[in-house]
Amino acid sequence: MKSRVLILISVTIFYFTMTAAAFSQKMPEVDRIHTSAGDVEMFFIGHGSLMFRHEGFVIHIDPVSSSGNYEGLPAADLVLVTHEHYDHLDTDLIKKLRKKETVLICNPASAPELPGSRIMKAGDKVIVSNITIEAVPAYNIVHERAKGQPFHPKGSGNGYVISIADKRFYVAGDTENIPEMKNLSNIDVAFLPMNLPYTMTPEMVADAAKTFKPAILYPYHYGETNTGEIKRLLKDTGIEVRIRELK
Repeated sequence: MKSRVLILISVTIFYFTMTAAAFSQKMPEVDRIHTSAGDVEMFFIGHGSLMFRHEGFVIHIDPVSSSGNYEGLPAADLVLVTHEHYDHLDTDLIKKLRKKETVLICNPASAPELPGSRIMKAGDKVIVSNITIEAVPAYNIVHERAKGQPFHPKGSGNGYVISIADKRFYVAGDTENIPEMKNLSNIDVAFLPMNLPYTMTPEMVADAAKTFKPAILYPYHYGETNTGEIKRLLKDTGIEVRIRELK
């Protein structure tokens, strides 16, 4: 009898330990943006990883398992990969998220790792299920890993402008405040990277945002950067700065 009680106690402890561990994995925050064709849900998974859902259509952007918790999130109808760096391209996770009919879009350098993908270069435009995807440049103009070797060279990576109904979402990828970014227009929601030495300082982000004037700005991929600084720099500009956990 005593041994049965000990076994029961052990099983109970194990169950609650596993349950606590499961619930300790923080689920992503979600914001909703209203469009003329229903809300877009934006899931802030972490770092450079996002998920959008509109009327049941699911877009995973730079899905990477180390960025956050993917348990319980739906498989992808569309996957967008900005570039081939390990914190933006996770082939194992993409295999799990991918369905037979999933459309996979990436920059040229990521294509060898993603069989069946569609390559987009800056200037390209495609329509997937009434959603328009435009590839825009993403590159460094200041920060380099060595002389003449920018962290993200021009012509390699992509940002994406995603048009859903009457709203335009800009996910910049890894970039600085390049001239092409400043030429964007009618952006409702922008995700701009803000961490050194790979992307932008708060001052660079503010410089770009003041030029193309998104209605809402989310700093993302920001590491240990003080996000309060971008809020200060854009105070009274009419741009709403929203901070979410996207380190």
